[in-house]
Amino acid sequence: MTEHKTIAVVGATGAQGGGLVRAILKDSSGGFAVRALTRNPRSEKAQALADLGAEVVRADIDDEASLAKAFKGVHGAYCVTFFWEHLSPAKEKAQAQHMASAAKTAGLKHVIWSTLEDTRQWIPLTDKRMPTLTGGYKVPHFDAKGESNKFFTEQGVPTTFLYPSFYWDNLIHFGMGPKRGADGRMVFSLPLGDKKMPGIAAEDIGKCAYGIFKKGSKYIGKNVGIAGAHLTGQEMADAMSLALGQEVRYQPVSPQAYRSSGMQGAEDLGNMFQFFCDFERDFCGMRNVETSRTLNPALQSFDAWLAQNKARIPLQ
Repeated sequence: MTEHKTIAVVGATGAQGGGLVRAILKDSSGGFAVRALTRNPRSEKAQALADLGAEVVRADIDDEASLAKAFKGVHGAYCVTFFWEHLSPAKEKAQAQHMASAAKTAGLKHVIWSTLEDTRQWIPLTDKRMPTLTGGYKVPHFDAKGESNKFFTEQGVPTTFLYPSFYWDNLIHFGMGPKRGADGRMVFSLPLGDKKMPGIAAEDIGKCAYGIFKKGSKYIGKNVGIAGAHLTGQEMADAMSLALGQEVRYQPVSPQAYRSSGMQGAEDLGNMFQFFCDFERDFCGMRNVETSRTLNPALQSFDAWLAQNKARIPLQ
């Protein structure tokens, strides 16, 4: 009987990690087992994964020793950070370094690092098109991840650099869904102008990552961008109108207005959307829908995602 290759999944109770854990567990004949890492193995989400058959292990990405211990004896790992928990680029870089060092110590054969572009390669800090934030970043939650790629490469960790897209689930959880205007009509407002934005169902990120692990060494050392579709704000609004059974009007706003909206992370997100628009060709070009479908044949379209999730979108 062939021994299963175990994948340690950081952030196993989160959107990306949870999707990967469930993808591995669902494929009983795939040759992989999963070790779900979480700071709180007793949490409801962790227990739900254990009930599905996952090995649940305590680990904290702020504690390199706990990671090295959790990585011991596994084939590979999925490494991810959650910037919005602390809003600190310095902390995020430290967490990435801990994961890279622990992976090196454990001698892992394949790591997937969930990263994003360092936008300063396109917009230097001297560029006044958008404000510089947090003492040296243009889009902090992008730049810190992109800068952290070096921790994996410099230590010689066999790594695939995975570039996800905008989560469609942000329409549910991040307050980015349509809102009812003063005239009673639903309005979907983002600073996208008429540009396309790559998007994906959060669950599909983990499924694509599983597809990468199943390909063995094929993607080690490679950048892999994933998306379920490239859509304009108008196309998203039209799809929501159809799914929700009521008109959703697309109302683009300027990145400047978005930055001053007062919502959590508004400056960071405003800069992010400006980066999407100003460098649409590069950002979309990195994220190939067909490659994503090859990795995950069950890849959802935006219409399919809406059909499953429309009732979860809060309509205010």
